Order: sequence, then C-alpha cells, then structure tokens
Amino acid sequence: MPYCTQQDLVTRYGEDELIQLTDKQHTGQLDTDVISSAIADADSLIDSYLGSRYSLPINPIPRSLLRIACEITRFYLYEDLSTDEVKDRYEKAVMSLKAISKGEMSIGVSDQGEKPSSQNTVKISTGGNVFNRDDKSFI
Repeated sequence: MPYCTQQDLVTRYGEDELIQLTDKQHTGQLDTDVISSAIADADSLIDSYLGSRYSLPINPIPRSLLRIACEITRFYLYEDLSTDEVKDRYEKAVMSLKAISKGEMSIGVSDQGEKPSSQNTVKISTGGNVFNRDDKSFI
C-alpha cells in the first residue's frame, strides 16, 4: 500500500505541475507510470527508515507520513531539475524520517503499527461546594 497516491499529489501540487514533470511524450496528460514509479521509490525510502522501528505496512497511513511521501515523491519527479524549495522540502522530509526512526518524533502509531492507547487521560474531581444555599452563616 503506497504512502501517497497520484490524487494526493494532484491535490497538493496541482495537475499542471505534475503534467510538466511526467509528460515525456508531450501528450498533455499525466503519465501515471512515471508517477507510480516515483511513488514506489519514495515508499522504498520511507520503508527503509521505518522498517527498523515499525511493523510494515503501516495502516492506516498517518497524515504526517502522507506529507512526507508527497514531498519525497515530488522531489523524485523533478529528477535533476528540482528547485531550491523542492529540495529543501525533500531534505526536511528525510530529516523527519530519521527522527521517526530514532524515536525522536512520533507518527501516532505503536512500534507494531497500531495506534497506541493513551494513558494521558484527564481526571477531574471536585472538592465540594465552597458556598451553598443552605449555609446561613453569611446572613
């Protein structure tokens, strides 16, 4: 299961940008094979970082991984022509993967790929009423 889809990329970066990056035959259409290849490459990189810490595949995919996958896939689609912004986002995504693999950053699932149950619940207890209607000492 890929960490992002073609539609995720279109939603984030727009169809026009993706056509420019993938349309090698100049058809004016998205080349789904090029996109699928870049997604597979990004998934492989992500798995190489997460595989040592998490049981793969991670399902459902946390939103933070979706963003990381989109940034890496976009960088791969740019090939050697990436802009400074695209390269910077790619480097930040890889830094995030490194932090996740070291346990310095959470993706919201346990090491077994399950959403962890929280023990941080809020408990409220009252100390009773300070003033009440039956207290006549203030009259």
